[in-house]
Amino acid sequence: MKGIVGEVFSLAAENAPIPGCTVSEAIHSGWNDILCFSMAPNTDISAEIYPHHKLLLAVSGRTEVYGKDFSKVLNVGDAVLTPAEVPVGTRTDTGAVYTEMILRRDDNVNEMIQAGEVFRLAELVPYAEGRIVNMDVVHNERMKFVVMAFDEGTGLSEHAAPGEALIFALEGEGVIGYEGKEHPIRAGENFHFARAGLHSVKATKRFKMALLLTLGE
Repeated sequence: MKGIVGEVFSLAAENAPIPGCTVSEAIHSGWNDILCFSMAPNTDISAEIYPHHKLLLAVSGRTEVYGKDFSKVLNVGDAVLTPAEVPVGTRTDTGAVYTEMILRRDDNVNEMIQAGEVFRLAELVPYAEGRIVNMDVVHNERMKFVVMAFDEGTGLSEHAAPGEALIFALEGEGVIGYEGKEHPIRAGENFHFARAGLHSVKATKRFKMALLLTLGE
């Protein structure tokens, strides 16, 4: 998985649009390819037909996901599961950065997620007093994408994951502990764990995040 390891960073800032251009970069290549797209204002990635769904997450600007008789606008924090077997493209008038995850037919998608319907990751899970609430958005044997809500003061003690992980901070503020150092993180920022990197999470305020975990190929 590409990205700065062990430091807070911003996918939006690291992939600022290039005037007049669209740019794509693979974040992770494998069973579920994960890409980051950067689009300058008034650019368009033409509609194409895919045999699978794609999960798009907007990290900056405004993105229109469109096809024949189909148009949905994504603002920052919005996501959409694109329909399969129909032409789907993206365009923007403001400039935009978004991530795209390629899903496979046998991937397990949460029943709350409907293809073609825009949703906000942060709204999938509620806060619960003194608790951590999590929901698998999509998973298979090689990957898990989960949303978590931490009540203020709650957290995950230091542990190591069996794969690489990318955090999307969605709401509030927290602290990521990584290999003995603490890193404050807030909505709109990202953090990349290396495989087996020792890490912890604590909510300094109520905090929501999405976690993308890749478990190898």
